[in-house]
Amino acid sequence: MEFSAQQIADYLKGKVVGNPEIKVSNFSKIEEGVPGTLTFLSNPKYTEYIYTTQASIVLVNDTFEPKQELKPTLIKVKNSYDALASLLSLVDSYKPKKSGISSKACVSEKAKIGENAYVGAYTCIEDGAVIGKNAQIYPQVYIGDNVRIGDNVTLYPGVKIYNDCVIGNNCMVHAGTVIGSDGFGFAPTADGKYDKIPQIGIVVIEDDVEIGANTTIDRSTMGATIIRRGVKIDNLVQIAHNVEVGEDTVMAAQSGFAGSAKIGKHCMFGGQSGVVGHLTVADGTMLAAKCGVSNNIKEPNHMYHGFPHVEAKTFQRAFVCFRNFPAIRNQILELEKEVAELKKKLEHN
Repeated sequence: MEFSAQQIADYLKGKVVGNPEIKVSNFSKIEEGVPGTLTFLSNPKYTEYIYTTQASIVLVNDTFEPKQELKPTLIKVKNSYDALASLLSLVDSYKPKKSGISSKACVSEKAKIGENAYVGAYTCIEDGAVIGKNAQIYPQVYIGDNVRIGDNVTLYPGVKIYNDCVIGNNCMVHAGTVIGSDGFGFAPTADGKYDKIPQIGIVVIEDDVEIGANTTIDRSTMGATIIRRGVKIDNLVQIAHNVEVGEDTVMAAQSGFAGSAKIGKHCMFGGQSGVVGHLTVADGTMLAAKCGVSNNIKEPNHMYHGFPHVEAKTFQRAFVCFRNFPAIRNQILELEKEVAELKKKLEHN
């Protein structure tokens, strides 16, 4: 499909600077732009590319003023990144949705499938499962007994959802993710072995949650492991039993959250960050990559680095000292030599 600059500007409530009739049919990165594509400029680091890009249309913030002549047509909007996201969502909505149940799927007679749902080949849906309207369940998905899945949910190939778990509306779960596997619960015995503690709880995932590929979310020992509305989870994240994640929190790849940790709303976790079990993390907390939380975080809206976690400003000052340790050590050695020489002179005198 082709859209003119004016059509795009009207949709985004933006302003065209250049040729309003020029058309595009695809997207491109600004540094790799080709004719017939639309790109965007949001990060100032990429400003130089707007003067060399071959893209036909560039979305820019309404505060942008070029320093020299430009070849592409500009569409000025309040926030170019948000505008791009809106356009990508529009294009995605035009993609055809699959429907119908594959003859190679195994669907229990005791399961309920909503209207306009798609169930791919070799998917297994067990007794008592309830699937909402417009669900897109791709091949080789497993949905256990009594699982409840809301409307407009997408489960990509290889997703596994164990019995009794609940997924809300408008959720997306990417390939290979496991929801509802047993929590890591074992009790040491007198003879040095470990007895398994049955995990009889469930996982509850609220509306508008997206979960990346090969992530694991363990069922609770009792009660529920809960992922609140709007949470976004990257690939390869581990969420242990009885964890609760607050609304609109985001987690980057390889993050880990030990059992019974309570995560606040609007938190941001960098890659390979982690939280020790049974801790509470305040709303708005931000962890840099590889940061580890070893004590409760009570104050909201702070950023932390390192392990154990340290407030960002303190960590940065400490790191300057750490980086200078070799030079400081050499200075100390030189001072020791000078002091030794002074002692010898005093003793001689």
